Formats: sequence, C-alpha cells, structure tokens
Amino acid sequence: MTTLEAEPAAAASLFGDRIDRARAFTAALAAEGETRGLIGPLELPRLWRRHILNSAIAAPLFDGHAADIGSGAGLPGIVLAIARPDVAWTLVEPMERRVAWLTEQADALELRNVTVVRARAEEWVPAASVDIVTARAVSALRTLIPMTAPLVRPGGSLVLFKGRGAEAEIDAAQKQIRKFTLSDLEVLTLGEGVLDETTRVVRAVVGG
Repeated sequence: MTTLEAEPAAAASLFGDRIDRARAFTAALAAEGETRGLIGPLELPRLWRRHILNSAIAAPLFDGHAADIGSGAGLPGIVLAIARPDVAWTLVEPMERRVAWLTEQADALELRNVTVVRARAEEWVPAASVDIVTARAVSALRTLIPMTAPLVRPGGSLVLFKGRGAEAEIDAAQKQIRKFTLSDLEVLTLGEGVLDETTRVVRAVVGG
C-alpha cells in the first residue's frame, strides 16, 4: 500500500499563512484522488513534490483574473488559488465528476476567489476579461495554444506548465504561435535551489 509522502520543508515557505489549506487539500486528494479518478495509484509517494509544490512555485507569475483550463484535480488551479488569494480564479473543466470535486474543495477550503465552470475550453465564453490562462498536463502546445490563446485579453499572457520537452514543443508549434500572435515567448525554470524537482512553464504574451 502506498502512502502519502511527508510534507517537504519548502511547502511552508511557499504557502505562508495558508499552509493549512494546502495541507487540507493535499490530504483530501490523497484520500479520495485515486478512487475518484483524479490521480493515478502511484502518485501518493510524490504528491507534494510532483504536484502540489510543482504548481505552487508558479504562484508569483499570476495576477488579475486567471483561468485554469482542464483543471481536473485542481492542479494547478486549486493550489494556485490557495497560494494567491488576491487573484480571481476561474477553473474550467468539462467532466462532471471533476467539476463536483473542484466545487467541493473550493467550498471546503473557503476559496472565495474561485469560480468553477463546467465547459470545454473551446466552448467557454468568459464573463469577464481574462488576464492570464494556464493549463497543466492537458496537451501539446500546438493543440493547447488554439484552446487557450483566444480566451486571453489582448496583451494578456499564457503560462503553460510543461516538462523537459518544452523547447521541442515550441519548435513544433511555430504555426500556432504565429497565428495567435504570441510574443515574448520564453521557457522559465522555477524552483531551482528550492524544490527537489524544478517546474518548467512556457510563458508568452497574446496579441496586444
């Protein structure tokens, strides 16, 4: 039987006075995540490092109104909403059972800065201007850019979580990058010297 890994030392510094909410969310995900089809059976021994802190380390990159596309288990959306209560978060997720989970967690954790929307990215029409769109583990950039870029206000940003193949995905997505007039595109490596496993995000400005 796999067990939840111990809380890494970096967690308290990343979440500050909101660490109790992060602990509660991690415990709920550990208890229910596999049975509810949110995480795989091998994730508990690395849940903090690979998922919670991997998401939280990007918190300084967000402001205004942000949307998490394909929020799923709440990675990164719920985690970022905990870390950044000053940011308004819309979590967009098409699957009903995942929408139920996200809503339950937002309520249980008293995340008043969170709105959960059941929709596919291609169908969602934001009620208010979106400054930043993020996504994690959704699809390759060439597919993800057409899903996310149209949701961002002109001059807003994409902050897309990616793995070691980020540069190769950028090379494969040049057509989409040009079509959606992305600029200032960069790959950021976050968490060096802080996390055991660094986080990579692709950040770009949309239109403008």
